[in-house]
Amino acid sequence: MQTEIVNGVHLFFVADQGPALGSEDDALDLIGQTYGSAAEMLVVPAARFAPHFFELANKQAGHFFQKLQNYRMRLAIVGDISAPLAASGALRDFVGETNRIGHHLFVADRAALDAALGSKA
Repeated sequence: MQTEIVNGVHLFFVADQGPALGSEDDALDLIGQTYGSAAEMLVVPAARFAPHFFELANKQAGHFFQKLQNYRMRLAIVGDISAPLAASGALRDFVGETNRIGHHLFVADRAALDAALGSKA
């Protein structure tokens, strides 16, 4: 478990290695890992998500995000999702709108996360 504060936001970094994530139960498990910390945002490597997570039609991402919303936990997905973005206009729109609002974030790397938190936090 690694935690850090960036521009006043308490981050909880999810390990690079581990089981694929995608279900509402996975979201709850991640939230449970933050118990006892002041975490406000989960930082999850994009590679940790199940292969079909970014296919919006199956609703995995929607349910995952909704569960985090219910528990007032923010999410940053960090890494390359260019392949799913290229395959889905709906996903491109979702990522663009999500980043515009800034509550949850999709970013390419740690530097982009820090920059986004500097402008949104």
